Amino acid sequence: MIDLDTLGNGKVEETESGQTIFIIDSYEKNPVVKPQNIGLTWYDNGELKIGAVFNGGAEYFEDRVILLPRCHRNYRKGKFFDEKLGLERDCLEDYTSEVWPLTSTDGINFSRFQNLAIRGDGTDHQDFVYGIEDIRIIKYENSYVLIGCGKTKPPFKGSNADRIAVYSTEDFVKTTYCGMVESFDSRNAVPFPTPVNGNLYTLLRFHPNIHIGLLKAGMDQLLNPAAHKDKWEEIYRKRNGNLLLKAGLYPHEKEKIGPGPQLIKTDRGWLLIYHAVGEIEIDVCKAYGLSRKIGRGYSVSAAILDMNDPRKVIRRTRKPIYIPSEPYELYGDGEYPVDVPAVVFPVGAFVQQNKILIYAGAADKYVILLSCGLESLVNYLWEHGKL
Repeated sequence: MIDLDTLGNGKVEETESGQTIFIIDSYEKNPVVKPQNIGLTWYDNGELKIGAVFNGGAEYFEDRVILLPRCHRNYRKGKFFDEKLGLERDCLEDYTSEVWPLTSTDGINFSRFQNLAIRGDGTDHQDFVYGIEDIRIIKYENSYVLIGCGKTKPPFKGSNADRIAVYSTEDFVKTTYCGMVESFDSRNAVPFPTPVNGNLYTLLRFHPNIHIGLLKAGMDQLLNPAAHKDKWEEIYRKRNGNLLLKAGLYPHEKEKIGPGPQLIKTDRGWLLIYHAVGEIEIDVCKAYGLSRKIGRGYSVSAAILDMNDPRKVIRRTRKPIYIPSEPYELYGDGEYPVDVPAVVFPVGAFVQQNKILIYAGAADKYVILLSCGLESLVNYLWEHGKL
């Protein structure tokens, strides 16, 4: 059983410049999953190398937490020049991501679940063979849709490499591959858990923004994507008309944004937690105990979508609600080496007794646990997130 008393409720703070911000709490013993704890190590010329476990969807299932993080080992760290940004960035080379299901009875101490793995390396199909990443878990009626990013090219080796990959399961033991959406490049797809006034929607990231698409064939459009190629192509064709949230409005979102964990239904609308990439200002950084701004970082933001028409955004944070601020999220130290600095990437979330538990990737290396009161976050958005 999860001891919710050990998890914080979040807090509202005022920055030095007088901005009112919300800060989600970080579990005091983060990271909750480290690569060496689940066997993600190897030796290279006699030197111990530590792999990576991060960006896992999460769900509470049969009195335990199920986590589906992507796992890497036997890779090299490298750098590349991002021509769009005009700067050098960190990357990982020579790897193929697998997803290892993990389980925990307390939400904190995780172990591998029956030694299972979801692979996108050509073992089970040939749709994509360079890995599966960042699976979200969406409960739909009596089963679960697992929706991730299938890589059609080696990571960091070419554009137009990301495809929506869909799986389904009822018990997280037997997982069925349903196919991929082959018509366009996209990652971070997050379907709604239920139709809204008879319409089933999905969130999509068409770089650099968040879009919302109507699934005209309902759940079958996800579970049998190849049969609905025309409908997926229509969503892409009409993407300029289904823009939901636009990047670039705030410094921390100036590069790109993307949907995060599964949507959470509240009495005031659909709570959307999303990631943002951009410059995190010194005013916000100081509230986290940092002495300088983050020039380029991944942070966490939130919005509320209309209950009856989620194509309408009714509230949105102007400042991040969580930023990388610890060594295992930022630039690393002797205890916590990192692979990609200044990254917090929320992928899994669920509510227990009116408290949100968010599982996020940290520095493309670890899994961390964040928490806050559902009502506290929604109230903050309602008061301070008016558009």
